[in-house]
Amino acid sequence: MIRSYLLFAASASAFALTATAQTVDAGKTVFTPEDFTAYAPRTALDMVARIPGFSLAEDNDGSRGFGEARGNVLIDGQRLSGKSNSASDALGRIQAARVVRIELADAAVFGTAGVSGQIVNIITNGEAGNSGTWAWRGRFRENLKPGFHGFELNWSGTDGALSWTAGAESEPERGANEGWRIITDGAGTITERRAESFKWLADNFSLSGSLAYKPASGAIANLNASLNFEPGSGKDEIKTFPVGGVEGRRFAQFSEDEWNGEIGADYEFGLGPGRLKTIGLVRLEHSPVVDIFRRGRLDGTGLFSNIYEQTADEGEYILRGEYAFDRGKTGWTLSLEGAYNYLESEATLMESVNGGAFQSVSLGLANSRVEEVRSEAILTRSWPIGEKFKAKVAGGAEYSEISQSGDATQVRTFTRPKGYADLTYTHSDTLKFVARAEREVGQLNFFDFISSINLQDDRSNAGNPDIVPQQANVFSLSVEKDLGDWGAITVKGFAEDIEDIVDRIPIGTGEGPGNLDAAQRSGGEIDATFKLGKIGFAGAELKLKGEASTSRIDDPLTGERRRINFDDVAFVFAELRQDVPNTDWAWGLTFENYRNNGFYRLSERGQETAVPGFAVAFAEHKDIFGLRGTLRVGNLLDQRDKFWRELYTPDRRGALTRREVRDAKFGPVFVVSLSGEF
Repeated sequence: MIRSYLLFAASASAFALTATAQTVDAGKTVFTPEDFTAYAPRTALDMVARIPGFSLAEDNDGSRGFGEARGNVLIDGQRLSGKSNSASDALGRIQAARVVRIELADAAVFGTAGVSGQIVNIITNGEAGNSGTWAWRGRFRENLKPGFHGFELNWSGTDGALSWTAGAESEPERGANEGWRIITDGAGTITERRAESFKWLADNFSLSGSLAYKPASGAIANLNASLNFEPGSGKDEIKTFPVGGVEGRRFAQFSEDEWNGEIGADYEFGLGPGRLKTIGLVRLEHSPVVDIFRRGRLDGTGLFSNIYEQTADEGEYILRGEYAFDRGKTGWTLSLEGAYNYLESEATLMESVNGGAFQSVSLGLANSRVEEVRSEAILTRSWPIGEKFKAKVAGGAEYSEISQSGDATQVRTFTRPKGYADLTYTHSDTLKFVARAEREVGQLNFFDFISSINLQDDRSNAGNPDIVPQQANVFSLSVEKDLGDWGAITVKGFAEDIEDIVDRIPIGTGEGPGNLDAAQRSGGEIDATFKLGKIGFAGAELKLKGEASTSRIDDPLTGERRRINFDDVAFVFAELRQDVPNTDWAWGLTFENYRNNGFYRLSERGQETAVPGFAVAFAEHKDIFGLRGTLRVGNLLDQRDKFWRELYTPDRRGALTRREVRDAKFGPVFVVSLSGEF
């Protein structure tokens, strides 16, 4: 349900149609503002969303450092000096009138360190004046308080060599479902029925902005910042009907009052035979969480309550330097990066039995501080090989020191190689092949080092102070085909050989995250846009995006070969849209569905699914007294959230003792939006 909600919310502000006219220049496909005129875009984000065969990839704020972030957007040839400050946010703050052209090419063509794959470069004119865009969204769900305060406000301006953008966004979340959970014993006999009702409410608010300074000297300076407030709360209200027993109640309430902020800056200038770029970033997060759980029978027996409170503070500090030289046919970049990450967590668990006083319960490694100090050096070279090939190679190593204090104390150090090699073969202006080999070092989840509790499902997660970052050799081959008036398609195949993969392992008398020796994962992806005008469906196109994969790992308990925990099996997204010719109207349909492998614990396994998938219909008018108006109706196919889990005694090698199956519905979703300029 959550993934469907996020996709639906994103689709309310994105467009599916793509530009038609394009030119090819020095290995780059170039789009001009005229290519998008028919669609009346207001921002650079509107334009990028219409580029055929291309999907926006956000910089991953959970990635390892800044050099390894996975964004695929450049603005005036520059990477964003931020991680939480997303590419879609930055593009949404650029007025369409500021865009001179959009270049689409493989990262090897641009020669920018730290990015790879298919990249778009937004070239602006630096003449924004003072102007902005705004958008309002109202969201309605049955049995939920409507959200009338969804809005987005962006403003940009210039003054000589100085330019700026600023944005504010309110994003209310409203989630709910209800249904039955059926519990059976190992023989399949029903032992209990539960009527469950879930609700989630959050009123997120964010501020973001940037400053850019480009004097005549050729130096370039950028400053980006964001501040996000994400208070949310949810509750589960459950009526229990045990077979042959007394009716009961279960109540779970959970809340988080999180804020997080980030500030990043970079400065680039000429130095000797090349240019030096320095980047600094600070990211902080404060997350207090309170979980409350109560259960009991209506006759007053079996009373039990507990309260779990956790306060987590996280931080990341990064300092990076990139020196690019020899900018002729051969380009070299030397990058040095230092980073400091930490997580400090304090948690308590209190419980009460039969209405008695609350007593403290030991949590083991729940109160602890985890720190990592890391440095890396990478040398990158880009160069053409004849007229058809372009190569990009990066190689180096990182050194890290991981320490933990509090309930566990130790210090460990690691030195690991990392890097990648890209080879781009341009067969023609319309056909390109990109091969890539990479040695990755994964980012640790510091929460894996500390113990935690899931009250409602009665699960504990033992912290593991011995966990190490996983590594992987990743290989991929992409084929990018421009179909001209028919659209574009990109197909990618990949294979991963993973070392020290993080999965669930036995820890003492319990279980938690830990490293296993090896795992493998492989699959394919497709991103395609098919224009339907050639078959008589004027102004229409079909956009498809999908992924299918398989994986294998040796189960640490049974030794049997299985998939990786929570591994994605398949994902599909399809959108049909028509901009009706000679009118201001557009309409369309979207469909999304996914499937993952589920999870394996020592004495339990289970899976969540969404059936049959999430479908949306929308209608849009592009000029309502100068405004754009859209109506969206979601969950047309009455998607249901399904879940099952099986419990075994003493573990999964033993007998099945309990099975739970949950089937919940959440009804239709309506979103009304208006947007304009000022």
